[in-house]
Amino acid sequence: MIPEQLYNLIGPDMRAVDALIRRKLHSDVALVRQVAEYIISAGGKRLRPVLVLLSAGALGYGGTRHHELAAIIEFIHTATLLHDDVVDESDLRRGRRTANALFGNAASVLVGDFLYSRSFQMMVEVGDMRIMRILADATNVIAEGEVLQLMNCHDADVDEERYLQVIRYKTAKLFEAASRLGAIVGGADPETERCLAGYGVHLGTAFQLIDDVLDYSGAEAETGKHLGDDLAEGKPTLPLIHVMRHGTAEQARCVRQAIESGGRDDFPDVLAAIRATDALEHTRKQAAFEVIHAQAAIASLPASTHKDSLLELAAFAVARTF
Repeated sequence: MIPEQLYNLIGPDMRAVDALIRRKLHSDVALVRQVAEYIISAGGKRLRPVLVLLSAGALGYGGTRHHELAAIIEFIHTATLLHDDVVDESDLRRGRRTANALFGNAASVLVGDFLYSRSFQMMVEVGDMRIMRILADATNVIAEGEVLQLMNCHDADVDEERYLQVIRYKTAKLFEAASRLGAIVGGADPETERCLAGYGVHLGTAFQLIDDVLDYSGAEAETGKHLGDDLAEGKPTLPLIHVMRHGTAEQARCVRQAIESGGRDDFPDVLAAIRATDALEHTRKQAAFEVIHAQAAIASLPASTHKDSLLELAAFAVARTF
């Protein structure tokens, strides 16, 4: 899990964020409460709220406004998870049945809409037009990323740049927003804000790259999802793109067929091709490269335990096994 010393540092703040999340989940509609509570209580790494708290702390912020911003970020993220699982027809997340598997697609989509709209209610309460613009823009870009990923599914001609564009839109954008909001609430100058935003982009990219590695190498008990889910959905992630570019003609043909047809029938052969071409090691190296950039982006921040935790969090993004 995320390093214990990190939670020792921001534990009180995280408890305040969790308490705020539960208060803001309230609805007079029972099914809304039930589905929202189910997905929130599944836990997860809470990386995006952590980024808000650490970024603000690295600038010496000592107030409580960052609690609201962290909760808003987590609501947006949770809404995307609900919608993602419906689009991907997933039945397992974090080791539990997905909300759509338990409550149905309609309930999941509508409760995702509730969480989005609740996050925007909370933005209005914060009352900062610049923060609202950042979050509104991020939410819009994430939606574009979802559509881009949908367009790429079952397309074996997707290249590395198109793949990375999806990551930048779908995953890294919210990491960027979280780091930027921490900078803003911490009173950062424009250059420091830019540096923390860059840190978030690189961290989010590294995190997704490792997610794509774990889809072919993780232990299901740790990752909480089925191995080969991406392949079953016809997603051309970097390990597959690497095989297509550097494998034999037969290996490339096998991967192309698997992407275009989807399903799990070709998983053993695809996995063999991935291993033969060191595709996972290549993807890990790309993630490590992103981490180097993330850490370099915040090199100019003043020394602090919060800065140390940001550096450690970047290292964790690559070293993790779940």
